[in-house]
Amino acid sequence: MIRAIAFDLWETLITNTPELSRLQKEARLTRLEQILVRHGFAREAERLDHAHHRQWNRCQELYWSADVDIPCRRQVEHLLEELELDPASFDEATLAEIEEAFASAPLYALPATVDGARDVLRQMRDREMRIGLISNTGRTPGSILREVLSRLDLGPSIDAMVFSNEHGECKPRASIFDALQRQLRIGYGEMLFVGDNLYVDVYGAQRCGMRAVHFIPSRRGDAVAPDVEHGMTIEADATVRDLRDVVRVVDRLNASTASG
Repeated sequence: MIRAIAFDLWETLITNTPELSRLQKEARLTRLEQILVRHGFAREAERLDHAHHRQWNRCQELYWSADVDIPCRRQVEHLLEELELDPASFDEATLAEIEEAFASAPLYALPATVDGARDVLRQMRDREMRIGLISNTGRTPGSILREVLSRLDLGPSIDAMVFSNEHGECKPRASIFDALQRQLRIGYGEMLFVGDNLYVDVYGAQRCGMRAVHFIPSRRGDAVAPDVEHGMTIEADATVRDLRDVVRVVDRLNASTASG
């Protein structure tokens, strides 16, 4: 029987349209520029857009491409290094201010809720399912994503959340699924994972012994994981194009188990 269901976050429960991504970037860079100028780094602030792009590429090359992750503070240090500034030359209060400005941009332009997300969480609650979430975080750390989920009225429905920047590894690494399983206290054979990425979500869950649903959103936003050349044929236990159809999948799987 399926007793717990877990979800990917970006492009499964929440999404960024191009306009939201633009507004978040503007909020991040504007606040960072103000801090740098105030501390006497006006010339460096002029190169902030380029450094912001380079910082992302650097993290992708050093960490995310290897399915590992780092705390948000380390991303901030890399950003300063791209501006040819020494992070060690900043006091803790200034570094904390820069980190807050860097991380909290989605709070100034909240991501959109994927159609059906609230419905499926409510119906899983009605079935007394334990509910979990695993997110590869990118620039936005778990501390901010928890607040985003709270403001979107999704957080109260979720029993356990695991974020890659806090855990240190990303999906599809088994350890991040293990961390969620320990929090939910449900065996893998009784868990279902739902995500939009065949490799990161479906393969990652299935290799741990979970069943997995591939969600294909009707409109995909900007928060999409880079393609990975994995050379595998990955087959989900079910594929849905409307998130609400996950309820039907759970009911079908449980009915099949009961009748078997």
